Amino acid sequence: MSARILEGRQVADAVKEEVAAAVADIPKEVGLATVLVGDDPASHVYVRSKRRVAGQVGINSIHHELPAETSQEALEDLVRSLNDDDAVDGILVQLPLPSHLDEQRITTLIDPGKDVDGLHPYNLGLLALGKPALVPCTPQGVMRILDHYGIETSGARAVVVGRSFLVGRPLGLLLGLKGTDATVTMAHSRTVDLAAFTREADILVAAIGSAKMIGPDHVKPGATVIDVGINRTEEGLVGDVDFEKVAEVAGAITPVPGGVGLMTVAMLMHNTAVAARTHVG
Repeated sequence: MSARILEGRQVADAVKEEVAAAVADIPKEVGLATVLVGDDPASHVYVRSKRRVAGQVGINSIHHELPAETSQEALEDLVRSLNDDDAVDGILVQLPLPSHLDEQRITTLIDPGKDVDGLHPYNLGLLALGKPALVPCTPQGVMRILDHYGIETSGARAVVVGRSFLVGRPLGLLLGLKGTDATVTMAHSRTVDLAAFTREADILVAAIGSAKMIGPDHVKPGATVIDVGINRTEEGLVGDVDFEKVAEVAGAITPVPGGVGLMTVAMLMHNTAVAARTHVG
């Protein structure tokens, strides 16, 4: 293995230290409301992690756990009450929701100023305009990793494999912002001859949700490879990148686990502190 390993933990720890200092300086108790509907085991793990980290940085965790059969009306009523609650600075409704619930409707109902996931159309629109406010956590975490490890973005060719509104599209926008100045190509599972595009990348981001889809033949020698994927397999958690093989070609690479995933929760706390600061002026 020749690639430099871009560990997420030290970057996440640095972000959490910043957040703890910011929260201590805000003249009110900062509150993060989490809403968990149903019994999905992975969702319970994720929410427990978010609540634990909130406590570590001084953010008050306000948790609402609802049964899987919760109605759309009841969930909307809860979101409206959290929008109106001055003790709540950030609202996170854990996705996915049970299939009978309208996720887009719930996401859009959250007050944009409390949308710490950064998924409200208003916040995504600000990002598209080059005026980011609350930015989706995982893409923001990727940018912090690049900055922390001194990965040059200005003039770099970046290829993002994946076009979701959760990761791929907002990350493409972030990489192309003035001051970051990468030249960005968006690719996806239907891209013809995907490897021809990815081999041009100085920065290659895999966010497509397919285990080990990106192999050494997809990677330009010396490139920085950012693996956003988290796939549960018989061998455990693996990314969208075939780590062991790609690490022989890449110049730098994030591991799974231990890479971008740790940044997602840290940036959620960052967004909550930003929202709270805005609420107190």
